[in-house]
Amino acid sequence: ADQDAAPGGVAAVDRALSLLLAFEAGEPALSLSTLAQRTGLYKSTALRLIASLEHAGLLSKAAQGYRLGATVARLHRHYTASFSLQDHVMPVLHALVASTQESAALHVRQGDQRLCLYRVDSPHPLRDHVRAGDLLPLDRGAGGRVLLAFSGQRGKLYADIRAAGLITLHGDRSEGLTGISAPVFGAGGELLGALTLTLPTSRMK
Repeated sequence: ADQDAAPGGVAAVDRALSLLLAFEAGEPALSLSTLAQRTGLYKSTALRLIASLEHAGLLSKAAQGYRLGATVARLHRHYTASFSLQDHVMPVLHALVASTQESAALHVRQGDQRLCLYRVDSPHPLRDHVRAGDLLPLDRGAGGRVLLAFSGQRGKLYADIRAAGLITLHGDRSEGLTGISAPVFGAGGELLGALTLTLPTSRMK
């Protein structure tokens, strides 16, 4: 947090947020030692910040240390609802998966990353395992490239994406994975996100 502090921000808030951001996919709980190591905070400092985060419901005590609290889930519901897209997007994703048998997702830009906002998994056991709520690189993968292209990113690749209206990329984010993505626009022409199919390259026809 101290190495990536918000300009003009509050150091204690940056440090507290770094504790929340220390959690990664597949980690239901983290020990105090792990939290301190990942954030670079002294354990005593981390404990004081954790007390405030627990009070707000952002962290809670677990058998193996600490886990994200119920307030995080509530905020996620509010965040998702703010897009007012679920009723429109999910039927499209289910239809795509039904017709292609591959995973479909909607990605939105979040700063210098992209968020998998909605996703429906392929029925095949061999597939990528990104989940709704995961953050992915903006500069790798078909969905990220589309978001950059239609946000005005310069370069031949992005100009080609804008001209074609979509992109197919093999192994751009993960070796052996193909992504096919196109932009999604709102009624006013604003970029809402990127609609993406992902599949093992070996299943490309």
